[in-house]
Amino acid sequence: MNMSIQNNASALQAFSNQVSVSSNNVANSLSDEFKADRAYNVETDNGQVQTSISQNQENGPLVKDPLKNDGSLKELSNTDIAEEMVVQIQAQNGFDANAKIIQAYDETTGTVLDIIG
Repeated sequence: MNMSIQNNASALQAFSNQVSVSSNNVANSLSDEFKADRAYNVETDNGQVQTSISQNQENGPLVKDPLKNDGSLKELSNTDIAEEMVVQIQAQNGFDANAKIIQAYDETTGTVLDIIG
């Protein structure tokens, strides 16, 4: 496989990882004390794309605990749903762009083989 296509394939995997991390954040957005993760896609030395994941250590909002009558507070999740939507849209666009490049390569290769063959 062509090196450029390998790079695009690694980008597809990286964007897929990014959506998975974001989806996990959304799924746990109502879990008390949940700390959201953030996936960053970075280019490696050989041009491939790799996902780096880190946890957001910021505290979630504090609210009065309705299950206790002593006025104690509990921490909610620090997941920002609006931010997750933006991340998912960006990842989807990146995924689509790299998939189209692979599709164009496949079509071009097929056309060349038809001409030669």
